Parts: sequence; C-alpha cells; structure tokens
Amino acid sequence: MSARIDYTKLSPQLYNTLYAMEKILGDSALEPTIMELVKIRASQLNGCLFCLDMHTKEARLHQERELRLHHLPLWRESTLFTDREKAALEWAELLTRIGPHGVSDEDFKEMSVHFSEKDISDLTFAIGCINMWNRLGVAFRPEAGGMDAMLGLDKAGLA
Repeated sequence: MSARIDYTKLSPQLYNTLYAMEKILGDSALEPTIMELVKIRASQLNGCLFCLDMHTKEARLHQERELRLHHLPLWRESTLFTDREKAALEWAELLTRIGPHGVSDEDFKEMSVHFSEKDISDLTFAIGCINMWNRLGVAFRPEAGGMDAMLGLDKAGLA
C-alpha cells in the first residue's frame, strides 16, 4: 500500500507535540521491554503495520527474544511472560479496546499489584500515545520500515 498523505509535513506542530510526548515516555522508569510489548500488542489490535514493524524492531534492539514476539498475540496462554508483563498487556488491551463499561475496579486493582501509581500513569500515557500513532498509521499508511535508517532500526537485522 502506498502512503496517503504526509501528516508530518501537513500538521507539523501536532506531530512534533506527539513525538515530544513519546520522547518523555522514553525517560519513564518502566522497563523498555514492557513499553515495547504493549506498543506491539496495541499495534496488532489496531492493525497498524507501520507501528508493528517499528516496535518489533525496537524490541529486538532491546534484546527481546524472538519467540516471545511470536507468542505475543496469544500472551495469555504463553509461559514466556512474567505476571508483571501480563498485567501490562492486559491493561494495554483494556485501554485499546475500551468496552461500554470502561475499566473495572478489579482490573485497576490487579494493575496495582504489579505497578506503582506512577508506573500505571506512565503506562496509561504510553498506551494512549501508541493508540494515537496507530490511528495515524491506519489513516495515512506511512511505509513500514520507511524510517528505519533515520531511527537506527536497520540495526535490528529484520529487513
């Protein structure tokens, strides 16, 4: 598929603001592995090839194991993820596919078992941010891998 429009040039202030938010999230105390896993999972759910491609490569650069990436669509059944990672993935799915009743108190309580309030806040912002990127990717279809060289993702060896 070819790109529809270049939103980075048409709406530069909005793009730069979202990009700045992404940079701030990169300074979070949350493990890079968890951040990449939730970004990949949200991108799978939203059908965003650009973001799926990018975050899979970033995860590999953070030493994520290939088998775990293959297990990610069925993470609930896999023994390769920690309880903390599973809680983050559940949170990502709940916030990506918000149902008519929102997020239950039980779901929030489960998150509190594995994450501090600050971590939950940061993770929620990260999930919101990737969902916005996914919507841009689905709407405008930027070329998957099109920014690899600029972002250093070509070093992941997944071309």
